Amino acid sequence: NHMSKKQIAVLLSGCGHQDGAEIHEATLTLWAIHKHGADYRCFAPNIMQHHVLNHITGQEMDEQRNVLIESARIARGKVEDLALFDAAAVDALVIPGGVGAAKNLCTYAFDGPQCTVNKDVEQAVKGVHQAGKPIGALCIAPVLLAKVLGDITLTIGHDEETAAAIREMGATHAPTGIGEIAVDQKNKIVSAPCYMLDSRVDQIADGADALIQALLGFL
Repeated sequence: NHMSKKQIAVLLSGCGHQDGAEIHEATLTLWAIHKHGADYRCFAPNIMQHHVLNHITGQEMDEQRNVLIESARIARGKVEDLALFDAAAVDALVIPGGVGAAKNLCTYAFDGPQCTVNKDVEQAVKGVHQAGKPIGALCIAPVLLAKVLGDITLTIGHDEETAAAIREMGATHAPTGIGEIAVDQKNKIVSAPCYMLDSRVDQIADGADALIQALLGFL
């Protein structure tokens, strides 16, 4: 019965790790959701990307792209405008990483702990959290959870500068290694370091798999 399957919202931030969502983390999150018998719905804000980078050179390109349209590349067209997000209609929320999470969903890449979070992103995170539903975040995405929710426990691996920023935003940092996750039982927050560590793609899969299993364990 399709209706009995848990519905996991996946919040994307574009397409490509330098200026959008990390494609391996996003794809392997979707894989893990289906592998564990749940369904996903992809969301992204209908906003312009902060900028577009050439993923070979890392140089800025003279073009503009829309986060929702770029996210549709990963979602195979099935992506919904985050402005229409309803926390009551999903069982959990997952935010893959990629620098787009820190450039498009919030301004952490530029402003650090003083960052601002996109209002639709903030509303979605708060809505799911206040409904007592679990939230997962991969790679750099935990920084925006720290900004929005404050006193929670998260991991970004063991990068001291980012860990210090997380503490400055009022959260607790739990160091992790490759393929590991941090679980905040009280707040139902699961995080995985993924490409914040020097990982292979199969290790990203291990992290995404563990994160989704832990999220579903709350349901």
